[in-house]
Amino acid sequence: MTSSAPQPTVSCCSERRRRETCSHTHTHTHTHTHTRAAYEHVRRRSLPSCLAALALAMEERSEDPYLPYDGGGDAIPLQELPKRGSNYAMSNGGGVVSSSTHLLDLLEEPIPGVGTYDDFHTIDWVREKCKDRERHRKINSKKKESAWEFTKSLYDAWSGWLVVTLTGLASGALAGVIDIAADWMNDLKEGVCLSAMWFNHEQCCWGSNETTFAERDKCPQWNSWAELILGQAEGPGSYIMNYFMYTFWALSFAFLAVCLVKVFAPYACGSGIPEIKTILSGFIIRGYLGKWTLMIKTITLVLAVASGLSLGKEGPLVHVACCCGNIFSYLFPKYSKNEAKKREVLSAASAAGVSVAFGAPIGGVLFSLEEVSYYFPLKTLWRSFFAALVAAFVLRSINPFGNSRLVLFYVEYHTPWYLFELVPFILLGVFGGLWGAFFIRANIAWCRRRKSTRFGKYPVLEVITVAAITAIVAFPNPYTRQNTSELIKELFTDCGPLESSQLCQYRSQMNGTRAYSDVSSQPSTPGVYSAMWQLCLALIFKIVMTIFTFGLKVPSGLFIPSMAIGAIAGRIVGIAVEQLAYYHHDWFLFKEWCEVGADCITPGLYAMVGAAACLGGVTRMTVSLVVIVFELTGGLEYIVPLMAAVMTSKWVGDAFGREGIYEAHIRLNGYPFLDAKEEFTHTTLAREVMRPRRSDPPLAVLTQDDLTVEELQTIISETSYNGFPVIVSKESQRLVGFALRRDITIAIENARRKQEGIMLNSRVYFTQHAPTLPADSPRPLKLRSILDMSPFTVTDHTPMEIVVDIFRKLGLRQCLVTHNGRLLGIITKKDILRHMAQMANQDPESIMFN
Repeated sequence: MTSSAPQPTVSCCSERRRRETCSHTHTHTHTHTHTRAAYEHVRRRSLPSCLAALALAMEERSEDPYLPYDGGGDAIPLQELPKRGSNYAMSNGGGVVSSSTHLLDLLEEPIPGVGTYDDFHTIDWVREKCKDRERHRKINSKKKESAWEFTKSLYDAWSGWLVVTLTGLASGALAGVIDIAADWMNDLKEGVCLSAMWFNHEQCCWGSNETTFAERDKCPQWNSWAELILGQAEGPGSYIMNYFMYTFWALSFAFLAVCLVKVFAPYACGSGIPEIKTILSGFIIRGYLGKWTLMIKTITLVLAVASGLSLGKEGPLVHVACCCGNIFSYLFPKYSKNEAKKREVLSAASAAGVSVAFGAPIGGVLFSLEEVSYYFPLKTLWRSFFAALVAAFVLRSINPFGNSRLVLFYVEYHTPWYLFELVPFILLGVFGGLWGAFFIRANIAWCRRRKSTRFGKYPVLEVITVAAITAIVAFPNPYTRQNTSELIKELFTDCGPLESSQLCQYRSQMNGTRAYSDVSSQPSTPGVYSAMWQLCLALIFKIVMTIFTFGLKVPSGLFIPSMAIGAIAGRIVGIAVEQLAYYHHDWFLFKEWCEVGADCITPGLYAMVGAAACLGGVTRMTVSLVVIVFELTGGLEYIVPLMAAVMTSKWVGDAFGREGIYEAHIRLNGYPFLDAKEEFTHTTLAREVMRPRRSDPPLAVLTQDDLTVEELQTIISETSYNGFPVIVSKESQRLVGFALRRDITIAIENARRKQEGIMLNSRVYFTQHAPTLPADSPRPLKLRSILDMSPFTVTDHTPMEIVVDIFRKLGLRQCLVTHNGRLLGIITKKDILRHMAQMANQDPESIMFN
């Protein structure tokens, strides 16, 4: 049997392979041979398994003369169909091919570069999953051929566990290094350890025998800068010198951090979580998870935290862990060559990042599931759990805080909570929701102003200005001078006989012998009033500075500042309730639960609940946040107050706007991100959103066999579209498939480089068979291998609510719109985002990424 397709020129090796294949084919004349050949052809063409099974079924029923037609070639006369018999099978798109065509297709090599993506483009999730299924089938079919192939199949099966293990190891090690370095550099602003320069303040005084209970942080080995420079520890001169050195080191650290980010890795700034959410949804940002970003982010994160700016290291640690996951994924072809599979590794890496940031492995898995991941299959859940476990184990082995805990502020409370306390807990939830809504609006307004004014063109000056204001204002107040993590630890800690904090001074008198014998003679200590005033000032300072700090061109996390604001507010409320219960223990609220002479209020618990409420108000997290906080503090029995406060903060925050801070920054930067939490409630149809509109030029399309190479290149050069629908002809407008711009360009360049006779006037065809050409025509160019024969289509009357749901759940890049089988237009993810912005009375073009 002959074929109308021209025979390509092949090498001697290819010709030998062809003869061997032909001889092997002719030795098997049974119909089942053709069935298996058809199946192998469809399988090698990277089709989904459903089409492969359909091809197999069609071959087994080859006596049926009415074969399907998909628009992949010219009309097939019915009288010709019986002549083709069982030698014909359904091709990649449903066209008709001969057995000799099968043999030729087996010799076609995949075009290098086809199937990859440009920077700032969205991946095709469906195509990536089909590629992975095809790779998996190929490995399974070969694993019984030899021991080597079986070993390769085992390596492929275990590569997912290997890459998450390496990611967990690297994340835990880097987190330990960052914690140790940040503590040392933060104490460097106040002084230095003479006995060992590499010790921080606490480590320096560990082995000292000359410390006292009241002044446990003072030891001869630790010298402040005033003692080193002026030789005196007290007095106005020493205070001014310490003030100056504190500000000097803060400015130095901030300046060095912003310079490193600006020169070496601009992507190392910020939290990183908005971009990671966007990347996990399928967007490509080259270099954002690269080795330079990892190196600079690790270094500058230490500098930024040590500078005293109102930021934390927990959010950037998620970015660091995802950088590790991205780098290690390139060691395994299963992940390096498939963008969808790579995002499974990044989901596990984000869980590892939260695990080491908060010492909360379970919370990290839930954070990845609830907050950042777009596609989260069950096996990704297991691998995220394992990555979080490995990362937490490594961090625990390093023991950066010296307390045998994964976190700095692990606390244990010994007093249960009572039912009447739900009222102040819910009030703290209301405060957290109000703070979250206010912060999101204020921070986004400032960031938008930064983008639109000249001030944003000088990031170094902005960082230096904010760092100088922060250092100058923070130093006089002991609660703003110290590290934010140390502040949260002090606010969370319950007062006891071993606590020397100013917040606990009233306890030392209340627990005296006459504490409850004569209430009226019990004076309030000035230390508590002083601490309350300082906490109020610290609360205002943190609120203002966090608004201007988040978004600077240095690594800046939001978890710790938000928790600090909530912890301060919670501690103030806790002390107020405790004093109320002490002085008015005969009120009906306290009389039933609070016994005279016993503690019934724990101010540290209020600080913990307030911290969770404020963080929930900013991020709008719920389940993962509650789990993170009780893993963070060990307060498992206080899960109900945490749940009440977090849920209240979410409800109050959602009343002012449903998006959290990360979604707001995604929208501010114009990333193409379809939020699954946002509902589409409008009654528009697909024809109202599709392009082209009535005022637009006609849709740029390609015909299946009428274009030349020159005409195709002209269409590509004159347009900026990322893909083109392929139709049968301009008259019929019947859809054949969809071809991506990048794939067409790569295929043409590859053909010119490797095939002889490809000229500008060469005919380009997307069908299975070459069109009939004059004898003197140059060699035609076949581009069927890059054609998506099954693009997603909807009719023009499809409600946009369904279209948006399809885009979200399948991760589509584009969807074609048809009417009675004729192509009308196209809808892309950006068209949907523009339409949603227009429905929300926003400028459609202002939200798009530039």
